[in-house]
Amino acid sequence: MLKASLLICRKDLILCFCRGNGLLQAVILGLLLIFVFSLSLLPGQRMTPQGAASIFWLASAFCHVLIFSTVYAYEEGNGQRQGLILGPAPVQCVWLGKAMAGLCVLFAAQGLFLPASVVFLSQTISDFWPLGLGIVLLADIGIVTVGSLLGALSQGTSSRESLLSIIVFPLLIPLFLSGIRIVSVMFSGIPAEGVVSWFAMTLAFNAIFIAAALFLFPVIYNAEE
Repeated sequence: MLKASLLICRKDLILCFCRGNGLLQAVILGLLLIFVFSLSLLPGQRMTPQGAASIFWLASAFCHVLIFSTVYAYEEGNGQRQGLILGPAPVQCVWLGKAMAGLCVLFAAQGLFLPASVVFLSQTISDFWPLGLGIVLLADIGIVTVGSLLGALSQGTSSRESLLSIIVFPLLIPLFLSGIRIVSVMFSGIPAEGVVSWFAMTLAFNAIFIAAALFLFPVIYNAEE
C-alpha cells in the first residue's frame, strides 16, 4: 500500500511542479490575500500577531482547496480513475498518495506565505519558531487528510467545487484555531497558556480523520466514478 501511495504521490508532484498550474495558482492566490490585507495597515503600523497568523491560515486554506481540486483533476480526463479503482492496490492508496502530494505542495506554498506575512504584515520571527513550524506541519497533516478525503467531490461541475469549500472549511476550524494560536506565539514571542492542549487537540483531530478517511474514501471515490 505504501509503495503504491508513493508512486501516486510522485506522479502528482511531477505533474504539479512540471505543469506549474496548480502550485502557481495556489501560491498567487495566497500571496494576493496577504498583500490585500496588508493594504489595510497605515504606514508604519504593525498588525497584531494573532491577526497575521489568521491571515496566514486563511491563505493556506484557500491554497489547500485549489491544490486538491487540481490533483484530483489529473485522473478525470480519459477515465484514468477507473484504472486506479480496478488496480491491484487498495483504493485507499489514492487517498494517501494524493494527501502526501498535497502536503508537499501546501508546505512549499507556506514556505512563501510565512516570509510574506513577516514582510507585508510587519511581523518578526521569535525564538518559538520551532514550535510554530511544528504546529504548522501537524495542522497541515490534518488539512490534507480532510482535503484528500473530500477532493473527489470537487470534480465534475462548478457546483461541486463550491461544495468542497463549503464542506471543508467548517471541518477545519479546530485546526485553524490551534494553528492561529501557536503561530501567533511564534510571531509575538510571548508564551501562551494551553499550548499542550492545542497540540493534543490537533493530534486527536488527525487521528479521527485519518481513521475516517481509510473507511470512507472507497465509498466516496467509487460513488463519484
